[in-house]
Amino acid sequence: MTASLNRSPPGPEIVSMGCRLNIAEGEAMRIMLAARDDLIVINSCAVTNEAVRQTRQAIRKARKARPDARIVVTGCAAQTDPAMFANMPEVDRVIGNIDKLNATSFDTRANAKVRVADIMAVRQTAPHLATSFAEHARAFVEVQNGCDHRCTFCIIPYGRGNSRSVPAGAVVDAVRALVDSGYAEVVLTGVDVTSYGPDLPGSPTLGMLIERILKLVPGLQRLRLSSLDGVEVDERLLDLITGEPRIMPHIHLSLQSGDDMILKRMKRRHSRRDAIALVERLKARRPDIAIGADLIAGFPTEDEAMHANNLSILDACDVVHGHIFPYSARDGTPAARMPQLDRALVKARAAQMRQAAQARAAHWRNSLIGSRQMMLVERDGRTGHATNFARIALPAADDAHIGQVVSVLITGHTGATLTAEIAA
Repeated sequence: MTASLNRSPPGPEIVSMGCRLNIAEGEAMRIMLAARDDLIVINSCAVTNEAVRQTRQAIRKARKARPDARIVVTGCAAQTDPAMFANMPEVDRVIGNIDKLNATSFDTRANAKVRVADIMAVRQTAPHLATSFAEHARAFVEVQNGCDHRCTFCIIPYGRGNSRSVPAGAVVDAVRALVDSGYAEVVLTGVDVTSYGPDLPGSPTLGMLIERILKLVPGLQRLRLSSLDGVEVDERLLDLITGEPRIMPHIHLSLQSGDDMILKRMKRRHSRRDAIALVERLKARRPDIAIGADLIAGFPTEDEAMHANNLSILDACDVVHGHIFPYSARDGTPAARMPQLDRALVKARAAQMRQAAQARAAHWRNSLIGSRQMMLVERDGRTGHATNFARIALPAADDAHIGQVVSVLITGHTGATLTAEIAA
């Protein structure tokens, strides 16, 4: 679990826990609440019980650091269990995921400490939240929110509501504005990005949206996609990912497991064979594409053979950006009622999978030494990411500017970061 702190005084302090969408929305709140430098907003995550624990820890830390600030808790954990946060003495107000889109919700003088609306009744995603920024170099554009699926391990639909899409015109306008402001890379993000469109007139698809962006914003240099559900990758989207050079050769798949029985018990809609076949098609058409994946270790009922299948999917799908999570029961989900594995066994399996994922990533980074990569310069002007999302660091002497795309020669790697120099 990660926390992202965005602060640009004057204005509120925003602590966003968890996913990229939360980080994007955190920046949108910072802009919306620019005059409220008295606020600390904790944008919570509910994906696991551990995420909730870390959210509570962040609240206590914020109160200790700034005793006079007004603390408002929002996000998915606030949406699913507002009473828990309202009972914390450090918290001044709790607001839901829809209510955080309205600046008046942050009035801590209101009589009601909790303002959480019925997320399932929401049918639209606010276009004004279509644009948010990250690291002063890459921009996130929210194109979709919510999820219509009910994976047995996941509480997020109850924090985000049902799937709803931002109209294409608003997305294009947001991307165009970012490009006009000098941003070289835009990431399309959401809870279930590949479900984009059926709630909109004409039922457009994600592929159709991307085609429209690329056509109407010719100045956009780099378009990146957030996590995809492979079962929803149709031919149009596949053609774009593998044939359009402005779409980055980096795909992150929501695999969750490499075992068919566990996938069924998770209520996922793809099989192991489906995942492998998709990656084979991607690699056949665009060999340099880098594959990322989310995988859960130690799901309830997982035996040794199932774990072996989960471990081997790293090789079978050529995963070089592996995000491995030990299963953590989430109150209110069907999986939490299934026979649970011993926590020590879950942690051991997760550690084994992480070690395998790290070894694959190291081998991949070694294969990039001597190659030229196009790097988006981020943060301090020395670090950034290649098109394949490999992390790169430049020497202090190299002259690069935040937001610039530069050609670099990969010279080696230190840990998880490639080292490079600007190519002549």
